[in-house]
Amino acid sequence: MLDLLIHHASLPDGRKEMSLAVQDGKIVEVSPGLQAPAQQTVDAQGYLLSPPFVDPHFHMDATLSYGLPRVNQSGTLLEGIALWGELKPLLTQDELVEHAMAYCDWAVAKGLLAIRTHVDVCDARLLAVDALLDVKRQVAPYINLQLVAFPQDGVLRAPGALDNLKRALDKGVDVVGGIPHFERTMVDGAASVKLLCELAAERGLRVDMHCDESDDPLSRHVETLAYETQRLGLHGRVTGSHLTSMHSMDNYYVSKLIALMTEAQLHAVANPLINITLQGRHDTYPKRRGMTRVPELLAAGINVAFGHDCVMDPWYSLGSGDMLEVAHMGLHVAQMTSQSAMRACFDAVTVNAARVMGLAGYGLEVGCHADFVLLQARDPVEALRLRATRLKVFKRGQLLAESAPAVAQLHLPQRPTQTAWMGA
Repeated sequence: MLDLLIHHASLPDGRKEMSLAVQDGKIVEVSPGLQAPAQQTVDAQGYLLSPPFVDPHFHMDATLSYGLPRVNQSGTLLEGIALWGELKPLLTQDELVEHAMAYCDWAVAKGLLAIRTHVDVCDARLLAVDALLDVKRQVAPYINLQLVAFPQDGVLRAPGALDNLKRALDKGVDVVGGIPHFERTMVDGAASVKLLCELAAERGLRVDMHCDESDDPLSRHVETLAYETQRLGLHGRVTGSHLTSMHSMDNYYVSKLIALMTEAQLHAVANPLINITLQGRHDTYPKRRGMTRVPELLAAGINVAFGHDCVMDPWYSLGSGDMLEVAHMGLHVAQMTSQSAMRACFDAVTVNAARVMGLAGYGLEVGCHADFVLLQARDPVEALRLRATRLKVFKRGQLLAESAPAVAQLHLPQRPTQTAWMGA
């Protein structure tokens, strides 16, 4: 007898009326009209069954801290960094754990079951590292939490940051991070990329760098990141996050840069909600919105994902852990409104993001983990349009969360009472 059988499901690749069978936490069959005894049967009613959402770029150590100790009045990246510097000494490990655990609850409710979070290592106490390692252990049964050792104040600029970063890796942090554009000089920024990539190569770890999160078209550290990836043989294991300076670069230079990134098999992560909020703050009009060149990167074969980045913290006052909101904003800012482009935006918060994190067993094929989300939508485009309700969220075939369908009872003059839903 099967543990779980889902039938009458639509899949992201367009297949309809599909059945999905689960045994021992794994998908054992995907086929149309499967009939088999199961301990639990779910009628998907034609709704979309998707692999879980994945956030490849987040800051869980800062989440849910909005207003502490004050609010970012300018809305700029640099005031946010300064504000975070004021907040860090005031935080306790218990508070960090409490905020992170609350956010993880939000994430599960939204079908978000894998998160790569950067954790600041510039505080010599490594309170945030210890807190998020604790959270990682607690949520392991239901969220794949991957930690990046992130020197927020610059690995060369901040005293002791390199030693702190190494200690964080020794404690069990998974990925080497960096922020070359925040070093004191362009030369130091390039040196930090070299240093951190070598460290990752020595330890057999992945790399994920905040890279060129700037409106300055001369911020070109991703070029160095691609070079060091190529030199050290880190192909497919390195991510450039943000890359907002590409929005302002000369087209000729970008044509060279994208080719270098493709050769190095870099992953790219854009953060639509935050990039368009923080960038362009020094412009009058026309005002740049700052998100990287997503369609061009995708056309070159680069794996592009979208991250949430921030939720209610010194940089961003909104957010709810909803990756469909992230993708919805991404398709608008990148003007990706064709059917195929909108589906690519759905991929950016699912399969592409899973590739960034290197998740094994992710997907809806036989042999994959039985992790999936039933959405109140018929296809990925409708899911984006509606920011669809997560009807059911499963991990290893076990139900984690469920929500009532989004419907409205209409009582209109001279028309019978009716139930309305905005889907097809």
